[in-house]
Amino acid sequence: MEKEYTITVFSENQTGLLQRIVSVFTRRHINIESLTVSKSSMPGIHRFTIVVNVTEEMVHKLVAQLDKQVDVLKAFHYERDGIVFQEIALYKVPTAAFNNGDHVERLIRAHYARILVIEPEYVVIEKTGHAEETEQLLRELEKFGIYEFVRSGRVAIVKAMERLNTYLKDMEKNAAHSL
Repeated sequence: MEKEYTITVFSENQTGLLQRIVSVFTRRHINIESLTVSKSSMPGIHRFTIVVNVTEEMVHKLVAQLDKQVDVLKAFHYERDGIVFQEIALYKVPTAAFNNGDHVERLIRAHYARILVIEPEYVVIEKTGHAEETEQLLRELEKFGIYEFVRSGRVAIVKAMERLNTYLKDMEKNAAHSL
């Protein structure tokens, strides 16, 4: 049975690594639902956060394949309840939507969104939350008109202490014992 998994990949910042990571999924015909890349909490180490819907067996294979990539330090996978995550969405709506009473303003408040920019032609609204929440606000704002909509990929933090730190410390100990 397929489930949603969040895969985190820690690596050095090397040119071409993104293509190699994505090709692991492409070769298996697995759609990436979300992909975010950023610096991690450790200097010189980057973090890929990838969301996929696959079976448990497949996620284990994916993580093992990712671990084999040159420049990948370690990959991990998590189920939804093992992480804290958010996405950010931006909505560009016509300024005229605000002219007919306070419907849009109440909608923004009800969704815990905020206004970022007010221009004569449009207003930019920001909503942080899970994909379902940002999609719900999109559906409701469509009634007033949408010029543009964009949502970021998932950013996630593991509920347990970050496993990469433990993994790297274990590697250092093993290397020291090998000498």
